[in-house]
Amino acid sequence: MTDTQKDTQKIEDAFWKSLRSDMTVMLVLCNEADDRSRPMTAQIDGDADAGPIYFFGGKDSSLYTKMGTSSAQAEFTLVPKGHDLFAAVEGELSVCHDNAVLERLWNPFVAAWYPGGKDDPNLVLLKMEIGDAKVWLSGNSLVAGIKMLLGMDPKKSYSDKVAKLNLA
Repeated sequence: MTDTQKDTQKIEDAFWKSLRSDMTVMLVLCNEADDRSRPMTAQIDGDADAGPIYFFGGKDSSLYTKMGTSSAQAEFTLVPKGHDLFAAVEGELSVCHDNAVLERLWNPFVAAWYPGGKDDPNLVLLKMEIGDAKVWLSGNSLVAGIKMLLGMDPKKSYSDKVAKLNLA
């Protein structure tokens, strides 16, 4: 494995670790001029660092009504609490009708939003088949400032902290 491949793998591993621990993303449909991103909780089915990513939502939400029963291009951004990583992820969002997946992902936090439980008529499980992503590991601004004071270019040492990933 080359150094570049190792750097890319390190960034991808950091992405999955961050998504699993923080879980909150800002999700938006692409090509919807009047749409706004909304906070959603990402659900990953299983232990593997791979998609798809699931979201529980409401049929009365603008996200669902704009998407309808067909699929739609969507993207989410991830900015975890520690700001140690930033990610922009694209993919195809569709309704998931797999009750086995719903059963596996159901938890008390989701249940709090749906008084009718798993059979709540407003409940919809959305599935995002993820594709391309751009991930940035946070650079230390103090170190960058010192490098600038010493006449060094802080961007040169940052190149191994950015990756375009295909997560499909």
